[in-house]
Amino acid sequence: MTVYGVNGQKLHVVEKGPRNRQVALLIHGWSSSWYALSPLLELLSLRFRCLSVDLPGYGKSPPLPNRTTIPAYADILAEFIADVSDSPVVLVGHSMGGMTSITLALRHSVLVERMVLIGPTVTGRLSTYINLVVSPITVLERFGLGSLLVSAGERTVVGITDRIMRPASFAERSGIIEADYERLRADARSPGQGRVRAECYSAMRDNDLSGRLKEVETPALVIWGAEDNTVPLRDAGVIADEWPDADLRILPKAGHWPQFEAPHTTRRLVAAYLGLPRFSDRLQNPVADGELVQVGEIARFLAHSDVGNNLNLPQRTRLAAQCEPRRFDLGESIVRAAEAGNELYIIQSGTVEVWRDPEDLTGKSQNRRKVADFKPGQIAGEFAMLDQGLRSADLIAGQEGATVLALKRENLLALCEDDAVLGTRLLWNIAAAVAQRARFILWQLQHATRRSTSQAARDGKAASGHEQVEDEVRQPVDSVGLQKE
Repeated sequence: MTVYGVNGQKLHVVEKGPRNRQVALLIHGWSSSWYALSPLLELLSLRFRCLSVDLPGYGKSPPLPNRTTIPAYADILAEFIADVSDSPVVLVGHSMGGMTSITLALRHSVLVERMVLIGPTVTGRLSTYINLVVSPITVLERFGLGSLLVSAGERTVVGITDRIMRPASFAERSGIIEADYERLRADARSPGQGRVRAECYSAMRDNDLSGRLKEVETPALVIWGAEDNTVPLRDAGVIADEWPDADLRILPKAGHWPQFEAPHTTRRLVAAYLGLPRFSDRLQNPVADGELVQVGEIARFLAHSDVGNNLNLPQRTRLAAQCEPRRFDLGESIVRAAEAGNELYIIQSGTVEVWRDPEDLTGKSQNRRKVADFKPGQIAGEFAMLDQGLRSADLIAGQEGATVLALKRENLLALCEDDAVLGTRLLWNIAAAVAQRARFILWQLQHATRRSTSQAARDGKAASGHEQVEDEVRQPVDSVGLQKE
C-alpha cells in the first residue's frame, strides 16, 4: 500500500499493474475500504495501472478536516488524478463510490474516459431496510458515546452486525465465500469511523443525482444485483429513464456485492466493456503494450469495415480486442474447402481470393477456379462460422498477400451475451454485408442472363438475315437455270 499526499490530505492506495499504462481508479463505497473492489483488481491490472483508494475516513486514510461531502471526495480524487495520470482515467466505483464517480465525471469530465459502476447510489435514498434498521445505529455512531455503546454491544452480543449486514448486503443465494464476508464485515464495523460513516450517510442524501444524469457524457457500464437491499433497484430505474446511453445490466442471485457474489459474470462483463483482448481465454495473462496499440489500430480500422458500421469507438474497441490478426503471403492458404469453420475473417489489408467449383457444393472438386476477390473491410467465411458447417471454398491470399482479422464463434457469442447492443448491431452488420453481396451476385446473374438473351437474339437476327441473303442470291440463279433449261 502506498501513501499519497493530495493538498495535505493523505490517501492510502493499493497499486497493481504496469506504471506506464492508463490509470484505472477504483473507488469503494460506504463503510468499506479498497478491498470492496479487490475481485476486479487482478483482472484490471492486466490492462491498466490500477489504483484502489481508501477514501478519506475509511481504511487507513485519515478523514477530511471538514465535514465529508460527495463533491469533496470527487474534488480530492480529481486532484489525485492530476498528480498520477497524464491522460483521462477509467473509474470503477461501487455503491457510494459509484455516486462519487458520477459526481467526478460531472464536475471534471475531461479527467474521465469511461466508468464501471456497481450498484451506484443515485438518489441517495437507500433501501427501507437501511433507513429503518441501519441508519439509527449510524446516527448513534456520530457521537462519541454512541460509538462506544455500539462497539460494546457488538462485542457483547455476538453476531449483531452479522444479523444486520447480511439481509442488507447479500442475495439469499449469494455466492460470496466466508473469508470475503468476514473481511467486508470487519470493514463495515471498523472502529474509529463512526463520524465519517454518519456524515457519508447524510452526504449521499444531500447529493441526489436524479435530474442530472442526462448531463453525463462519459460512457458507463452499470452493474446491479437483482436482490440489492442497500441501494434499491428503483435507482436503476432512474438510470434507465435519465441516462439511456448507460449500459445497464441486472445480475440474478446477487445483492449489493455482485463482484463477490457473482464474480465470474461481473469480471466477464467488465472485461468485455473495457476491451481486454480475447477475454474469453486470456483472463489470466498480462496484456503486452504492443497488443494494446494493436487493439487501438484495429478499432480505428473497423470504422471503415462491413462489421463496424454504426459502432462507436468503445464498441469497436471491444470488438477489436476479440480479433486475432493473421498475416499470409501471396498464394498462401487461409482456409481449405471442406474444413469445419468456427471463425470469420475481416480483411484488413491486401486481398483474399475465393476459389471453388461453382457446380460442386461439397468443396471436394479438383476443378476449382477463382470466383471472387475480397478487399479490405470486407468479410469472408461467415456462413461456416455461424452454422459451424463445412467450408465450400478455399480462401487464398491474393497478389499482395493478406492480413485478416479472425473472429472466433465463441468470442462473437460472448460479445452478444455480454453486450446485447453491440451483439445486435454486429450481427445486423454481418447480415447486411451478406445481403449486399447476395444482391450484387443476383444482379450479376440477371445481367449475364440479359446479355446472353440479347446476344442470342442478335445471333438469331444475324442468322435470319444471312438466310434471306442466300435466298435472294439463290433465286436469280435458279431462275437463270430454269430459263436455260
